[in-house]
Amino acid sequence: MNLTHYAIHVELQRASVPDFTAYPFSLAAVRNLERIELHPKVTFLVGENGSGKSTLLEAIAIRLGFNPEGGSKNFHFETRGSHSPLHQHLRIARGLRKPRDGYFLRAESFFNLATEIERLDGGPGGPPILGSYGSVSLHEQSHGEAFMALMLNRFGGQGLYLLDEPEAALSPQRQLAAMVRIHDLVELGSQFIIATHSPILMGYPNAYIYLCGPNGLERTRYEDTEHYQITRQFLNNPKRMLSVLLAPDGD
Repeated sequence: MNLTHYAIHVELQRASVPDFTAYPFSLAAVRNLERIELHPKVTFLVGENGSGKSTLLEAIAIRLGFNPEGGSKNFHFETRGSHSPLHQHLRIARGLRKPRDGYFLRAESFFNLATEIERLDGGPGGPPILGSYGSVSLHEQSHGEAFMALMLNRFGGQGLYLLDEPEAALSPQRQLAAMVRIHDLVELGSQFIIATHSPILMGYPNAYIYLCGPNGLERTRYEDTEHYQITRQFLNNPKRMLSVLLAPDGD
């Protein structure tokens, strides 16, 4: 067992799945899943919308003990119960080391998380939670500023961090800043599992990249991802690509 991992691999307990034709087990990323090995530093789940990468990441997070809508393991709130039962059928092999920190970030429910922090801080007892987020209300910052405040202030290292489409909040420059912070935290003994569309973030060196496609989850090289190839083609010759994309029908 590798001492550098917090989470080593994820397995689908296929014998316990009631129906592979029902959601979420009908998703190719789940239907064909047996085991995926996790990188001790950074693992990416990539693919088209609806491919199942966020569903799988959510299930991994819940199985690890995180709240479905995000936060640390101390958060227990529910705005809308929309998570799938997939987590009930996953097995996660863990390393001998236990993380000292951990967090599940969902771009789509970050507003709910910020609201819950303010609600908890409005109650009695204990130091304000917001102090761990830079002491500025997350609602009083832009989405990107709030996300960076989370990474810079709340994430402390030696942690297991799961991020679902973090680029949704970030400009390209902030994505680069987020990559630097991810690297800093990796150097402090952290492990990341990230679902993303960002060709910037998934360029992090030596990471495992799993493509959620029609054949299930497949390990792929960064340069072989559609995200990299399409972005490169567009930037190399935007006029040519635009002329093809925007040409009148029949031309």
